[in-house]
Amino acid sequence: MFQSALRTSLSLHRSTVSSCLRSQTFRRFLSQESRTKIQAAVTEYPVVLFMKGNPEQPMCGFSRGVVKILSAFDIPPEKFKTYNVLEDLELRNGIKEFSEWPTIPQLYVNGEFVGGSDIALSMFQSGELETLLEQHGVIPKASES
Repeated sequence: MFQSALRTSLSLHRSTVSSCLRSQTFRRFLSQESRTKIQAAVTEYPVVLFMKGNPEQPMCGFSRGVVKILSAFDIPPEKFKTYNVLEDLELRNGIKEFSEWPTIPQLYVNGEFVGGSDIALSMFQSGELETLLEQHGVIPKASES
């Protein structure tokens, strides 16, 4: 009985803390200047990846995975930009608030947040990522190749 009451209490506490963290009360507020810089960054190139490290030397397995996925499409360099969040603590924290996504890497296509490594992998496996890149003119349509 005690364990059941304790589990219920912990469950209620977790959900309360979780909802508080999502509320504005506990959120770090991204400055307008930082928000503007990040918005400019995500729209500067058709494909933007915020990652740990760089494509030549990813600093985490999840970032490495997204780089490998994107490399399968031979995206031209003029259409693809990466940002190393390990070089800029404000960017590392700010991008999470900007996208309301708690993890790195983060992939953007045409200024729209696509997701992290798990979503990129799922979209790659289903063919959705290729379709998205084709629709935005990042890569040629398979029939045009």
